[in-house]
Amino acid sequence: MKQIVSTGRNAGPTSAAVRAGDLVYLSGTTAESEGGTPVAGGVGVQTTSVLERMRGLLEAAGSSLDEVVSVMVYLTSASDFGEMNDAYRAYWPSNPPTRTTVITELVTPGALVEISMIAVPRGGERLVVHPDGWLPAQSPYSYGIRTGDTLFLSGLVPRYGRDNTVTDGDIGAQTRAVMRNASELLEAAGMTFANVVSSRVYLTQRANFPAMNAVYKEFFDGAPPTRATVVAGLAAPPFLVEMTFTASSASREPVGTAPAGIPLSPAIRAGKRLYLSGVLGNTPETAGDVGAQTRETLARIRGTLETAGASAADVVDATVFLTSTSGYAAMNEPFGELFGPDYPARTTVVTPLVVGDGLVEIMVTAVLP
Repeated sequence: MKQIVSTGRNAGPTSAAVRAGDLVYLSGTTAESEGGTPVAGGVGVQTTSVLERMRGLLEAAGSSLDEVVSVMVYLTSASDFGEMNDAYRAYWPSNPPTRTTVITELVTPGALVEISMIAVPRGGERLVVHPDGWLPAQSPYSYGIRTGDTLFLSGLVPRYGRDNTVTDGDIGAQTRAVMRNASELLEAAGMTFANVVSSRVYLTQRANFPAMNAVYKEFFDGAPPTRATVVAGLAAPPFLVEMTFTASSASREPVGTAPAGIPLSPAIRAGKRLYLSGVLGNTPETAGDVGAQTRETLARIRGTLETAGASAADVVDATVFLTSTSGYAAMNEPFGELFGPDYPARTTVVTPLVVGDGLVEIMVTAVLP
């Protein structure tokens, strides 16, 4: 059952923390003072402020930083990665959560870092997955963490886990290297690509989408996982692609029909969780209008939820990708209308989409009653 733990100080129609299905979802959080202004200082200071704020939200939800299983970090500059990493490392001296870090614009003026999290309740199962023979991660993250039937993987780049060698070839070679890493991690958790339910792909160049897609689809027979693909900066310059995956050993059922030529399912139901692909609403009628595209996107999301026997009230987590901060208010209004008053946790970042005329893409997760 969905439980709103805290509305917090998050701007817009979002809950700061939501607990459902033995997981706790925390919205994208920035370093804001009580008055709502950004905390003064560099990215290290802001990272510490964010993590302290999230510590309080987790405690209110009956969890803690030690129970975090998955983290998303959004930075506004790749040059801030080292300082963020140093501040972040202090909170997890051992067995840190999985983590993905990408470079985007943020909607909060003055914010240098935004972080979202997923955690288990206090005392919940949290098993670190590390393939035999792999070196420890160079940054403070675990490659994989399993809780119950769900496996979370860190963002994977074309750096081989066994010896940290880098594949710096074209996008096809780099995609294949990422998938090789994912395969070994899945195997270490007793799973395969057939268990993957959700993926996110971050490309540094939109032009690389077709070549990435061609390699990616080789690894999925039958119904592929849900997916969102956007353009974002990565923390290390040689890399052209980063991917993060969620897998499940629960019974897996696709919902809807995959679009022709694109290896994704509109939705995957795994046990009580329902994962939806990133959805756009770009049509000739909505061209250039972020509000209209958001309404069309949300209508499509509502239709997929209903097909799966769910509703907007069951949505616990959402990620909104906007192409411009100027569209934030126009996106917020229809989002609030659909999901209110029990809003999901939400993260909103600004980054280009792989669909040139798309202005907004929304990816959600629901927990069925």
